[in-house]
Amino acid sequence: MIEVGRLCVKIAGREAGKKAIIVDIMDDTFVLIDGNVKRRKCNISHIELLPEKFEIKKGASTEEVKKLFEEKGILEKHEPKVKNKKPRKGGERPKKVRPRKKTIAKPTKKSKKSEDEIVEEALKAAEEQTKSN
Repeated sequence: MIEVGRLCVKIAGREAGKKAIIVDIMDDTFVLIDGNVKRRKCNISHIELLPEKFEIKKGASTEEVKKLFEEKGILEKHEPKVKNKKPRKGGERPKKVRPRKKTIAKPTKKSKKSEDEIVEEALKAAEEQTKSN
């Protein structure tokens, strides 16, 4: 059933759903297609054959295929695909807030003597100086 001139529909890839004609048979698994798709080698498992067959020579040019499509009314209009993208709300994404690590309070260095002891020693030293004088 795979033969040159057979109308088919691509069922896989970015051109899925578009019609094409088999222009050449490469081997058991690949054919050359052209039409509403880019002329390319295609796996036969990626196309679905339709019952229509047109008289076209093996290896026909793209112009010949387009002319045949126009005559038969098969040519589909290529409409640019518009992606439905929603605009982001609020501009930038909020920054992720990470929990703070718990820190263990380190003991501060304490002098060996407290302030009161230092003051008492200073007073004693002053008294000794006054006595010795």
